[in-house]
Amino acid sequence: MTPTLAPVADADFEAMLSIRIEALRESLERLGRFSPEVARERLKSQFRPEWMQHLVVDGERFGYFTVEPREAELRLHHLYLRPEAQGQGVGAWVIDQIKSRGLPITLAALRESRANDFYLRHGFKVVEEQDFDIEYRWEAA
Repeated sequence: MTPTLAPVADADFEAMLSIRIEALRESLERLGRFSPEVARERLKSQFRPEWMQHLVVDGERFGYFTVEPREAELRLHHLYLRPEAQGQGVGAWVIDQIKSRGLPITLAALRESRANDFYLRHGFKVVEEQDFDIEYRWEAA
């Protein structure tokens, strides 16, 4: 499954919140931290359509990612896929697209999330462990 990318508009917030909640619910429940209100506030605080892209297959949006350009690196804030789209190579495709920019990439993944194994498989290294998140970095060869 290879997605196409579509731009994000302010009006997409609610649909993107729904995807975020679907993608994170299992991991957050495992940590005892699931809250739709907190999910809304976190997305609202980081909602920058100019840095975001929808992932679309057959006209349906099933995920999105956010890449913040920083000085000499990129920060991946979100890479969320609906559960039924996970494990089909889409996340790897997104990571390859971001890596192709040739800049270091940093990100945080929720502890207890399957995303941690995903990022390790794709060459990211742990740089810091926090109470609820693990910070990662990838360097271009």
